Amino acid sequence: MTTNLVLVARNQGVTTVTLNRPEALNALSGALRQTLAETFYQLRDDADTQVIILTGAGRAFTVGLDLKELGGETQSSKSDAITDRDLGEAVANVGKPVIGAINGFAITGGFEIALMCDFLIASPDARFADTHARVGVVPGWGLSQRLPRLIGINRAKELSLTGNYLDAETACAWGLVNKVVSADELLQTCEQLARDIVSTEPVTRAEIRRIMDEGWAATLSEGLAIENTANRAHAKNQRPSEQVASRRQQIQDRGRDQSGG
Repeated sequence: MTTNLVLVARNQGVTTVTLNRPEALNALSGALRQTLAETFYQLRDDADTQVIILTGAGRAFTVGLDLKELGGETQSSKSDAITDRDLGEAVANVGKPVIGAINGFAITGGFEIALMCDFLIASPDARFADTHARVGVVPGWGLSQRLPRLIGINRAKELSLTGNYLDAETACAWGLVNKVVSADELLQTCEQLARDIVSTEPVTRAEIRRIMDEGWAATLSEGLAIENTANRAHAKNQRPSEQVASRRQQIQDRGRDQSGG
């Protein structure tokens, strides 16, 4: 039996969090939910963590709630210190970019946790499914609201009302996943993206992420107002013109490297 339910590895601003219950396809037992919530609460306040990569050990990202516990076949391993709602809030409100490295099955509650990430990179083994309607549980971590906004209401209804599985390539074509890479390259790709993020200006990066998230839940008009307010405040406090001048050569060199020029 696995004793370290969540593995945490830090490396120069990038923290990789691995759900480590592979013998149960990383099913979210009470103890695992509690440990994961506590981990994200700690990372929220960890100055050495700038970007988080979230993945799973073995063949699954996570297959969602432990149905044996949910059905009363085994005793819940969760204390009363952390509620299930706390888990959703801990991941969604960590305040730092979270890259989902989807290595395998992301089912129901696992699908919901994947949707809390800022973006997803998947291996060809990734499979997504929403089986809430088959289990008899209404979503509580945001799937019914986030999924339609990402892939469209019709596709989201197809997935949630049938409980059918979605393969990695289709998930990419639908805009759920940013890219599909080989299993061997999954973490390496996510780590490189994380380092690209770390290399940006931290205050500006955090503010862009914040206004994107706020605007996503608003109308276009409201979102433009959010951006305008943030732009004015940032220009007043951060002096972006001086930042651009000091980093101009770095920006130009990076542009030439990425464009082949």
